[in-house]
Amino acid sequence: MKENKYDDPRFFENYSRMPRSVGGLEAAGEWDELRTMLPDLAGKRMLDLGCGYGWHCRYAREQGARSAVGVDLSEKMLERAREMTDDPAIAYVRSGIEDFEFPIGAFDVVVSSLALHYVADFGEICEGVRACLSPGGAFVFTVEHPTFTALEGQDWHYGPNGEKLHWPLDRYHEEGPRLARFLGHDVVKYHRTVAGYLNPLIETGFHVDKLSELKPTADMLERHPAWAEEARRPMFLLVASTKL
Repeated sequence: MKENKYDDPRFFENYSRMPRSVGGLEAAGEWDELRTMLPDLAGKRMLDLGCGYGWHCRYAREQGARSAVGVDLSEKMLERAREMTDDPAIAYVRSGIEDFEFPIGAFDVVVSSLALHYVADFGEICEGVRACLSPGGAFVFTVEHPTFTALEGQDWHYGPNGEKLHWPLDRYHEEGPRLARFLGHDVVKYHRTVAGYLNPLIETGFHVDKLSELKPTADMLERHPAWAEEARRPMFLLVASTKL
């Protein structure tokens, strides 16, 4: 069963207070890197899977995209996206990513930010994305890094004085659901290895153009000091690919 925690009032309120919810793309530490992995959006038709507040849809239009469609399961997310959007070339659709009917050849770019680790069958999504892309279309996505999702705790191992000693890694090759704790709620995420993301892409007919495990730069750390610990272990995996 697909979860929809974001329509839980308490969960949504907690999410709404997160820096990326308040400050948008510039408040998301991975945005600088993700932006470099996107193709030229001018004149393109873009699809955002798990669009949330619609930040990427509005950004695409600012970059000259012809149109943008955002898909999300949460009605609360879509309500906020519509409140923040005044553009007839942007449409929002309520649907689970797994249930979305991918129209053949309708898009030139598909993006997804921190949503696909909530999907059980990534290969099926790759097939749908490829079908809806025009020839040479781009599929760019971010997920929580497999070293982050392998264990349900998703937390450091602490010393006697509360110091962060190391990030534990176990059960890495055991792909499947994990019951993680996020914003004070139990949430099901799906752990995959790096190969578990790349091989379905390749087998479905994508060329992997670039990978990033987002090592923080000096500039990033100046603007996001809390990311200092991300230099000790990767939190995100970013992938840019092209339909063959």
